[in-house]
Amino acid sequence: MDKTYQPHAIETALYQNWEANNYFAPQGSGEPYTIMIPPPNVTGSLHMGHGFNNSIMDALIRFRRMQGRNTLWQPGTDHAGIATQMVVERQLAAEGIGRHDLGRDQFLEKVWQWKEQSGGTITRQIRRLGSSVDWSRERFTMDEGLSEAVKEAFVRLHKDGLIYRGKRLVNWDTKFHTAISDLEVESHDEKGSLWNLRYPLADGKKTAEGLDYLIVATTRPETMLGDSAVAVNPLDERYQALIGSFVELPLVGRRIPIIADDYCDPEFGTGCVKITPAHDFNDYEVGKRHNLPLINIFDKNAAVLATAQAFNLDGSVNDQFDGSLPAKYAGLNRFEARKQIVADFDAAGLLEKIEDHALKVPKGDRSGTIIEPWLTDQWYVSTKPLAEKAIAVVESGEIQFVPKQYENMYFSWMRDIQDWCISRQLWWGHRIPAWYDDSGNVYVGRDEAEVRATHNLGDANLRQDEDVLDTWFSSGLWTFSTLGWPQQTDFLKTFHPTDVLVTGFDIIFFWVARMIMLSTHLTGQIPFKTVYVHGLVRDGQGQKMSKSKGNVLDPLDIVDGIDLEALVTKRTSGMMQPKLAEKIAKQTRAEFPEGIAAYGTDALRFTNLALASTGRDIKFDMGRVEGYRNFCNKIWNAANFVIENTDGQDTGVNGEPVELSSVDRWIISALQRTEAEVTRQLDAFRFDMAAQALYEFIWDEYCAWYLELVKPVLWDENAPLERQRGTRRTLVRVLEVALRLAHPFMPFITEEIWQRIKGQAGVSGDTIMLQQWPVANEERIDAAAEGDIEWVKQLMLGLRQIRGEMKISMAKRIDIILANANDEDRRRLADNLPLLNKLAKLESVRVLEAGEEAPMSATALVGEMQVLVPMAGLIDKDAELARLDKEIARLDGEVQRVGGKLSNQGFVAKAPAEVLEKERAKLAEAELALRNMVEQRGKIANL
Repeated sequence: MDKTYQPHAIETALYQNWEANNYFAPQGSGEPYTIMIPPPNVTGSLHMGHGFNNSIMDALIRFRRMQGRNTLWQPGTDHAGIATQMVVERQLAAEGIGRHDLGRDQFLEKVWQWKEQSGGTITRQIRRLGSSVDWSRERFTMDEGLSEAVKEAFVRLHKDGLIYRGKRLVNWDTKFHTAISDLEVESHDEKGSLWNLRYPLADGKKTAEGLDYLIVATTRPETMLGDSAVAVNPLDERYQALIGSFVELPLVGRRIPIIADDYCDPEFGTGCVKITPAHDFNDYEVGKRHNLPLINIFDKNAAVLATAQAFNLDGSVNDQFDGSLPAKYAGLNRFEARKQIVADFDAAGLLEKIEDHALKVPKGDRSGTIIEPWLTDQWYVSTKPLAEKAIAVVESGEIQFVPKQYENMYFSWMRDIQDWCISRQLWWGHRIPAWYDDSGNVYVGRDEAEVRATHNLGDANLRQDEDVLDTWFSSGLWTFSTLGWPQQTDFLKTFHPTDVLVTGFDIIFFWVARMIMLSTHLTGQIPFKTVYVHGLVRDGQGQKMSKSKGNVLDPLDIVDGIDLEALVTKRTSGMMQPKLAEKIAKQTRAEFPEGIAAYGTDALRFTNLALASTGRDIKFDMGRVEGYRNFCNKIWNAANFVIENTDGQDTGVNGEPVELSSVDRWIISALQRTEAEVTRQLDAFRFDMAAQALYEFIWDEYCAWYLELVKPVLWDENAPLERQRGTRRTLVRVLEVALRLAHPFMPFITEEIWQRIKGQAGVSGDTIMLQQWPVANEERIDAAAEGDIEWVKQLMLGLRQIRGEMKISMAKRIDIILANANDEDRRRLADNLPLLNKLAKLESVRVLEAGEEAPMSATALVGEMQVLVPMAGLIDKDAELARLDKEIARLDGEVQRVGGKLSNQGFVAKAPAEVLEKERAKLAEAELALRNMVEQRGKIANL
């Protein structure tokens, strides 16, 4: 094995070997265990959230695979309707081509070509992160099988009365000319204006103040062309006499009623609100309550129509409405119309005032354009009946959220759920399986032939609906469509319901809730048993990673490294604002003056898992990555030490007699506790705690102590053969088990080392990932050995501290004296004296008898026993006094802290008896140590 750990030299080759040997496929004999990868957009590339999410899923899959479970981690990608169409349209635009120039069929050919060329980027990146997904089952939401599942789901839901078509208000993206969901709308805080407009009262009416007009305040004056009413609060005494009368709508000349509705806040503005049901969601609800006409004034570009369109609440045309609008506004976009209308109000003396106003501006998350509420025909899922089942399975515990607090977020949305608009005015996606005849009648079926046969349409002229389905509709079927539904395949029967969904809280509504609704209705099964919700990955300062902030990290740049200029280019490419690009370039050069080093996949994965505390956002710290890269180095160096001392040596794996020292029994005992702890924490989804237990055992116990404590036996030519054999066997077997424990966290380094040491450890197999997960054996927990070695460690640490503070060379042999040593201390000294002599570089050891005066010495404590290093010829009096002062201050603080706690009557009254006993023992120990240190200081001060 190479002396130096070089992750790039092992990772790619190992992964290719795993994949070539089909190790990721289901093959365990135990209970099935399934995770479905949240399908990343085919347009995208991995970001830190993907890397974090994949680290967690792979740790779970590798853990359960090693436990013998029949594991399936299903991979795949999502066709990402708007995002993908946007990318391809942008490419065509660069060539001066629009999609309508090509037509639907040719445009879709272009999209598929792009998908074949670029769609594999993210799957290559997933491989680079070591994700052990079953690539033989990779799926794409536009695959033939999944497309058939989408049609089947649509037809069944329609047959069950849960899908319908209706004219309703939607979030309209004027750039992409499609409806989008509430969840795809981002709210932006911006400075705007509040225009106060005068609406003349009709029929000679006047307000209580004697005015012949009402003042309405609006942030969107252009929509007044579609006003259906003016509303006031029914309890507002200023306007009660006017309820039921009319105003003359300025510029248009249409009479509209004054209505009473609780929606109006008497304290806001004048208390009068213009109601435009076809262009505002709140107004739409008011319109439904008062049966107001829905007057649409915009076309799909949000430009003013020459003739407004009026509809009744049921979507039928309102024949009583005169839709004429002033010709001067026809064709103006909404912002041009706003300017002209405000100017016309001002010219007519009807502009009361303009105020500054803070706005929440809705924008499309993909297009960035301001969303326009627009009245249009769309397909909807009636969600309330589906939500009832989806709520019940979480309430009953069939589905559990981890952390549990996210159930409340889920319930709050599900109990107030709105019908789901599932149609999108795009070309890329699953085309809606509905056909229209020349009379406008609609027929739903899996294909045109089925529609014709079912409805006896013969040769009637039919055209398919132009719209496609919302991407979340197909991904909502993900857990079962990928397994072959609606066919009852063996995979569906075996692996559904799945076990765990690993996701961020930000898509609980987008995806989690919809999967639960669709699965429970269409399959009669829950889609998964547990929803593990992790936080969002943020930068080291806690800020959300975004391109505009210049703080985005690519996980593969951390794995493979990137030089500074390439990193600057990546962060600033495509920016339209030179000053922002310059700022981000400067910021990047300051943060990464030498670029990003290649840390390897295992260091990144361990960092992700060590940071994965339940539900909290993750502050990603590059310093942690560097620290865990050092951890990988530590493991690699330890493995080299083990190989050097076991390769070709007798390790007793064939049943030869062995003798285990207290050091061997101690590390074996500590291993059992670590096995139990790592397993317990992984079962509880506490990846951070599992990583901590693993790190502490490997670094602190095995590497820092055990490898040092066994050197005297390994390197002593006169040591008994059975003892050397026992130490070698323990050395390699403990490492082999630790590698198995670490494998879900760090798959590459553990596989590489395991392949090298498995023979010495007496195990066989083709890959570590199919080895048995370590199970703790309580019979091998040795409390006596743990106590003995802890005593040795504390004595050695005390001596190291004295050497360091007294500037005594670690190579210099020293005399030590033990005072206040009890019988157990004496036994431990006798049992471990050869070990201490060699590792602590002791010249001699003497135990003071009762009443015997100790010479002037530097002091350390092991329990109540004092470890004294005589200062004759060694002491720096001032340095020792300073050291003792520091220790006295620490002990005095401990006495004050514990004493204060025990003098607190509230604490004493509430604390359990065992806690009080521990605190009293702690106080007595600290007081004794303090007296000893004060006495020692006095002796040195009098030298």
